[in-house]
Amino acid sequence: MTSTDIPAGFEPLFRKSPLTEPWEPLYAKKTDKAVIIGLRLAKPHTNGRGLIHGGLITALADNAMGYSCAQATGWTTSFVTVSLTVDFASSAEIGQWCSIESDVIKTGKTICFAQCLIKADDVVIARASGTFRVVPKKG
Repeated sequence: MTSTDIPAGFEPLFRKSPLTEPWEPLYAKKTDKAVIIGLRLAKPHTNGRGLIHGGLITALADNAMGYSCAQATGWTTSFVTVSLTVDFASSAEIGQWCSIESDVIKTGKTICFAQCLIKADDVVIARASGTFRVVPKKG
């Protein structure tokens, strides 16, 4: 795989936001149980030392887990983050494929619990867990 290849099954991320716009292109792969977010790491994703920024990892983990909770509930409701925990295990470099792979632990009427592994070229660089509150969908 070259540094510009996108793994099979990934398509442009279906939901855009002002926060993630500078990080484009972002990709998503839907499975039966989750939404995996992926991206080819590049200079806009780095900190001042040239390593992939923890804020990028945190924001994308939050997105992937929230989207996965929505998928697990048939996209019938929305979610807001109540709590988010991230543990960093390693670093990543420009050119690597980064994937954020979520697992929904439990969905309820008011709360959803999820966790994810963040990988760079299939090596775990971080793990995250989140609690999400169910909120009515707007318009």
